Amino acid sequence: MHKRQLGNSPLSIFPFVLGGNVFGWTVDERRAFAVLDAFVAAGGNMIDTADSYSAWVPGNRGGESETLIGRWLHASGKRDQVLIATKVGKWARQQGLAPFNLNQAAEGSLRRLQTDRIDLYQAHQDDASVLLADTLGGFARLIEQGKVRVIGASNYSAPRLADALTVARKLGLPRYETLQPEYNLANRAGYEHALEPLARRENLGVICYSALASGFLSGKYRSLADLARHTARSAAVRRYLDARGLHLLEALDRVAEAHQASVAQVALAWLIARPGVAAPIVSATSVAQLEELLGAVELKLQPNEIVYLTSLDTEFPPVRPRVEYH
Repeated sequence: MHKRQLGNSPLSIFPFVLGGNVFGWTVDERRAFAVLDAFVAAGGNMIDTADSYSAWVPGNRGGESETLIGRWLHASGKRDQVLIATKVGKWARQQGLAPFNLNQAAEGSLRRLQTDRIDLYQAHQDDASVLLADTLGGFARLIEQGKVRVIGASNYSAPRLADALTVARKLGLPRYETLQPEYNLANRAGYEHALEPLARRENLGVICYSALASGFLSGKYRSLADLARHTARSAAVRRYLDARGLHLLEALDRVAEAHQASVAQVALAWLIARPGVAAPIVSATSVAQLEELLGAVELKLQPNEIVYLTSLDTEFPPVRPRVEYH
């Protein structure tokens, strides 16, 4: 499978990024190791995590995902086969994008990941209390020290991202080469209206999170009874469970049947085919689930099917704000 370059950076990725948000949440160490091994065996090469994962789980503090990934890197010896993407700035224990915090947070992530470098270090959210020049300068020092290779932005508005790119250009500082927005077939407006034109104009590598709408686009949530059987994500999925969401699932059912594919594979294949998207970020709780989801990489939707799925969103208003697990 042809890899896709992330922005103007030297990083190229398989068009499927493995999400690490479930490690230390719904996936324990043994299953995490198995999923990671299977992902690399299938050709995958980027793992996405954050210092804050999974602080929302009762009993967790944050750092659990990075810690599990670090143990796997040490035990497997596969560090040079993968690119590690992590994030900074959102964890309550290490919040913000001030240069001092960037340095302290990077040291913590490197220690938990048991590595000497972060391939893609992303601002997890904007920090308007810090000058963009200071934030980018802090990232620049991490790059100069060899601790970070490339930087990216997540959860930025289009105006702030544009300002950050302008500041980087004017001051000769490293720029954000990637954008990580929430984007999926059920939730499109937030990305497509303003961020997508900017990302494509500036040649940013887009790796989108919540690619399956917190699991709704797997097709397994079609009633309140289904939610009751899957409590971990029920609050996040509930916002999609309405006439709009069910209409979308029916459309995905039709396309999936034509390809003898799963609903999730079709939803991911639509993202992979979307101009400007380098890869969706997808989590898996087992090897079997990962293998099923990876089928999206080989699934080639017909042009008329892409047009059909893309046109569905014009019939309904955007979804309500999400429950944050990212």
